[in-house]
Amino acid sequence: MEELLPESETGTDGVAPGDLDRALLGGAPQRVGRFEYRYGTDTWTWSDAVARMHGYEPGEVEPTTDLVLSHKHPEDLAGVKALLKHSSAPFSSRHRIRTTTGDIRRVVVVGEVVTDDDGEVVATRGFYVDVTTSVNNQVQSGISDAMPGIVAGRAVIEQAKGMLMAAYNVDADAAFNLLRWRSQELNIKLHDIAKEVVAKVPSLLDSESTRGPVDHFLMTLVTE
Repeated sequence: MEELLPESETGTDGVAPGDLDRALLGGAPQRVGRFEYRYGTDTWTWSDAVARMHGYEPGEVEPTTDLVLSHKHPEDLAGVKALLKHSSAPFSSRHRIRTTTGDIRRVVVVGEVVTDDDGEVVATRGFYVDVTTSVNNQVQSGISDAMPGIVAGRAVIEQAKGMLMAAYNVDADAAFNLLRWRSQELNIKLHDIAKEVVAKVPSLLDSESTRGPVDHFLMTLVTE
């Protein structure tokens, strides 16, 4: 199994190591983390951030299917179970989880399939994004306080955020956290990650099924 990449404790935006994390997170746990689920062995791997989203300290528990499902909100459980079935396409899901202390957190889960040499689906892996309102308020406060000293090339970052907001139906803070997480995992500056998103994502979304509803909305738009 491919090992999960360690979650960096340093920023990659050209500021002192760790300063950007503390500014953006306000001392709170990281908002994005990885997971992997293997169908054949029914085994899970999750990163420290995902463990903390569920209320556990890193290494406190070994994730299992029963454990993961036990944290899903009852009203969202059926949809999550359906995602665990073998699939040949990437997926995304917005649902609620219940932490060990009973708190409700809202997460977006994005996954892709993993295939073997014969093209058979053997696993699902991807990431969690914590989009809980209280979390976003903390992040927004940190961003506002640190903005003058850490923002560079903001225009392209804002463009990338907007694209991810539309693609995943998340707010600006969650989109920014997703960009920042990929920046850390790849050890590439946030600005460069944003440039890649802006350059490549439009072509991925350029389809009739994507544009049709937008075309209709624009053509029928009436302002008061």
